[in-house]
Amino acid sequence: MKHALESTQKARLAFVHLCKDLTIEQLNKIPEGFNNNIAWNFGHIIVTQQTLCYGLSGLPLNVSMEMVEKYRKGSKPTEFISMEEYQKLQKLSENLLVQFEKDYEDGLFVSYKPYMTSLNVELDSVQKAISFNAFHEGLHFGTMLALKKLVKEHGL
Repeated sequence: MKHALESTQKARLAFVHLCKDLTIEQLNKIPEGFNNNIAWNFGHIIVTQQTLCYGLSGLPLNVSMEMVEKYRKGSKPTEFISMEEYQKLQKLSENLLVQFEKDYEDGLFVSYKPYMTSLNVELDSVQKAISFNAFHEGLHFGTMLALKKLVKEHGL
């Protein structure tokens, strides 16, 4: 599990690095053919990790239900995400992983409600959720790369 957690932490740093030269307008831009933006993807990975690991383990999430509704699977951006909110997402992306690793090492994850992902991957333990989450974040990193290319190279 240590490797999957380290991979997730490195991916989160890559997300921050990927976005550091973008304006808040670019982070919010939804290019034609897409239904979300870079900022939404960043919030989505945070919420997904929380719901897959804490929520399905029957533990309270470390994010608000408002945030869950805004970034959950199936949602899409409905309002401009401010620079303040985006900076909060950056802090949460790192801090919540540190908290998760501590909670995992402390043995908080003792039960798990089985869940079938949209990719037909069955998660029946927090360990499987951690591994799947690393894959999920990689998918969204690819999406963010494509979005960045569109907003930077095509002046969107």
